[in-house]
Amino acid sequence: MMNNILTVDNLSFSYGKNQILKDISFKIEEGDYVGIVGPNGSGKTTLIKILLGLIDSNRGQVKFHGDVARGNSIGYVPQSAIERDKLFPATVREIVATGLLSQKGGLKFYSREDYRKVDSIIRKLEIEDLKGRKIGNLSGGQIQRVLLARAMVSEPKILFLDEPTSALDPKIREDFYAILKEINREGVTLILVSHDILSIKKYINKILYLNRKIIFYGPYEEFKNSKEIVRYFGLFS
Repeated sequence: MMNNILTVDNLSFSYGKNQILKDISFKIEEGDYVGIVGPNGSGKTTLIKILLGLIDSNRGQVKFHGDVARGNSIGYVPQSAIERDKLFPATVREIVATGLLSQKGGLKFYSREDYRKVDSIIRKLEIEDLKGRKIGNLSGGQIQRVLLARAMVSEPKILFLDEPTSALDPKIREDFYAILKEINREGVTLILVSHDILSIKKYINKILYLNRKIIFYGPYEEFKNSKEIVRYFGLFS
């Protein structure tokens, strides 16, 4: 039986008089691959920011369990990629290394072991040929792999991704999803925000359909024929 890695209880958030999230409660187990989907303005990104502690909720509780609660075991790939400024001087290896800064406390230099970790994750994500290149000279798909490497270099137990493939073409998007699935098979819990249910359904094991409140949370096979979703969309083909 799997253990819970994250519990969200009765979470609500408002911006002024506009309620963004209402009474959000769910649990995520170790090894889950959860897709958070919903229409534009449904609160998906706001929910991720609250879970990451980037903004505070108005009400409710977010609780991480086990190793995540005891240490720095959370990775994050944001929605916006690095701007492709050809004059930006940082190399891929340098960008990936910044993923270790949160673990270094007051230390301002990288050790030999740090660079071993950096080079290892670069090889794993098959971007070794890019490591000396300037980040501003890369394509969108290459940049997303670099951001994933930066998030994974600290060996997180749980990884949040906010629409990481929104600007990628279909082939590169599928390659990226395949990499994520392999990371999940290795034991990392994934929480992926996406606007495209059909693209992610073969990778995830649970889906959370959000529209300011939770419309559905559970396995995709149950989701596609649930009464709640039929009411919203009609029967899936």
